[in-house]
This record gives sequence, structure tokens and C-alpha cells, in this order.
Amino acid sequence: MYKDPRLQARTVHRKEGGDDISIGTGGQAGTDRCGGPPRAQADRAAVLCSIVTGVASCLAGARLFAIMSISRSRFLRGALACAVLCASSTLVRAADTYPNGPIRFVVPATAGGTTDVLARVVAQHMTQSWGVPVIVENRAGAGGVIGASYVISSKPDGQTVLIAPSAFGVRSALDRRLPYDPLKDLAGVGLMARSPSFLVVSTSLGVKSLAELAAYAKARPDGVAYGSAGAGSTGHLHAAQFAAVYGFSGVHVPYRGTPEAVTDVMQNRVQYAFAPGPNALPLARDGRLVVLGATSAAGQKFLPGVAVVNKPGMDGVNADDWFGALVPGKTPMDVRQKLSAEIARILALPDVRKRLNDLGAEPVSSTPEQFDTMLKDYVTSIRKLGEEMNISLE
Repeated sequence: MYKDPRLQARTVHRKEGGDDISIGTGGQAGTDRCGGPPRAQADRAAVLCSIVTGVASCLAGARLFAIMSISRSRFLRGALACAVLCASSTLVRAADTYPNGPIRFVVPATAGGTTDVLARVVAQHMTQSWGVPVIVENRAGAGGVIGASYVISSKPDGQTVLIAPSAFGVRSALDRRLPYDPLKDLAGVGLMARSPSFLVVSTSLGVKSLAELAAYAKARPDGVAYGSAGAGSTGHLHAAQFAAVYGFSGVHVPYRGTPEAVTDVMQNRVQYAFAPGPNALPLARDGRLVVLGATSAAGQKFLPGVAVVNKPGMDGVNADDWFGALVPGKTPMDVRQKLSAEIARILALPDVRKRLNDLGAEPVSSTPEQFDTMLKDYVTSIRKLGEEMNISLE
């Protein structure tokens, strides 16, 4: 009997993951195992084939998605690990390769002052220990703004260092027109020294005490003149304080640096000035200046018996001068720490300590973090004092 081939049992084969999926009608040709007519059997087979094909496609897609997700996750983890490793390597290299060439110590004051002397002492020893030239460069002017601006504009790699006196902190507190933010654009390396500030007068002035100087100034209707290393310097602040609390009129005469101001005091062109030990004590020992007082009791270590300028209104702030090192604000911390440790090592050397003590300065050191905190507190206290005494550089 003739059999229509369209009614023959059909098998649909589909490869999926290496397995054969077979769908057959089974039974005899022209007969449905379920008992339906041949056309219905064919239709059910086609529908079933479509369903299985769809399910297989979904399974394949899910497997591919899972593989892609795993691959993507592994890639992201690998990329993250690589980035962390590279960053760590960069940080390590920053300190390991430092210093990379000559180091420049920028002094924002004239040669011969305490800041300059301190910078040169440290530079000499650092050149010997690190085997690279350490150059001291004086960039005086504008109360230290010129030197500070130069360092801020330098590459933040620790190769350019600002050796700053406390006048830098005073200027930072009182001058609201600075072209930079001293607490953000510069980063601390560490303290280097402290020195009492000494009130000095000419030997020809004829006064021997603080009270005699005050009486001399009050007897003159126009008052007396005092010199400093510039508007906003520590010497300016000390001298203005002294005139205010002792009750006489003082006229400020700014100079490019403390040595120039002290020279004019010796000639009695200005009647008094406050100067750190290295600028005052050697001249006093030679009989070319008279020291009337010091800003703290620490002055007695360098000049036994010297009076302390502790009139009410002169306390509340650490009046001693300080000196420290700073670098551009984005300099890596490990570079700052390495430089700080080397400066501290040099300042602890017996010959360095003796030389600075003979000049009237006490070597000190600190971590970068400690210096940052000290500078912030100092600026805050000086700003408050300036407001109370109506001292402003605006």
C-alpha cells in the first residue's frame, strides 16, 4: 500500500553542547500515538520542535552570558590588582629615587640672616651625605612672598625646598592678599630651629633697659622708629607689640632683611629692632649693639641675665622665632618624610648643634605632620593677635 512520505515518522536533530536532541512521532506511518489524525500529529511535532529550539537557544545564551560575566569579573579584578600594584610601585619609587639631581634651598631673605645661615649649615652636610649638590638661593622681597611663590610654582618632587622663618607664618596670617594659600599650596617638611628674638639698640642711644627705652620714646612727641625685615615679618610684629603695650608711638621702617635693619640700628638711624640670636648676639658680644631684652626666658641660655619682654600683652603667643622647611603642596609624603629625617639627622650632629647654639639658635626637628599642625595653629594665633592690635597688611 502506498504511504505518503509526509506522514512518515519524523525525527528532528539539533546539536546542543555536543548532545543530540531527537524528537520523533514514533508509531506507524499515518497513525498518531496519541490517537489523533495525521495532520494533527505533524502540527504537534512542529510546535514541539519550536519549543525545544527556543529552550535550547535560551540555555546557550545563559551559558554564554555566564562565561562572559565570569570573564568580565576576572578582568576587572585583574585590572584593579594591576592598578594597585602600579600605584604602590610609583609611591615606592618616589622615595627610592629621591633625590634625583641637585636640591635647591630657597631662602626668602637676604644673605647673612639666621634663615640663610641655617640653610647653608644643613646644605653643606646634606651635600656630603647624599652626594648631590644642595644649592642655597636667596630670593628676598615682598616679605618672603617672592621666595614662597617661586617654590610653589616648582615641580612637587622635593628638589626645591623653602627654608622659611616664622616671618613666613606672620605674613601668612596678616596678609589676606597673598597670591597663594600658604596652608594648601605648601606642605611641611619639618622644624629646623627656634631662637628667641632679642630687642637691640645702638650703643650711642644711651639706654640700658626696657624701661629706659620706653621713657626715651615717650619723651619724643613723634615717637621713635623701629626696623624689621619687612611688613608682616616677625620683627615687625614684636616691635609693634612692644610700642603698643609700653605706650609710645613707634614708626615702622621696613628693610629687605634683618641684617640691614640691624645695621641701621647700630648707626642709630632707627632706634630699636627685634632680631634672632644669630643676627644680634655676635654683634652684642663685640660691643657694637646693646641687647635690652628677649622674647622668652630661653634667651637666658644664650645671654645669661637678659631681661624678658613679658609685659602684659606680650604673652599668649610663643614669641620665639622658628625656622622650618616646606615644599610644594603636592609633594609625595614619603619624599617629605625622607627629607625631614635627613634634616633631623643633620641637626642632631654635635658640631651643628654647637655652631647654632653659639649663634643663639636651638636646633629642633619635627615630622611633616607635626609641622603642618604647628603652622596652622601659629597662623590662627597670629591672625587673632593682629586683629586685637589692629595690625593688617591689607
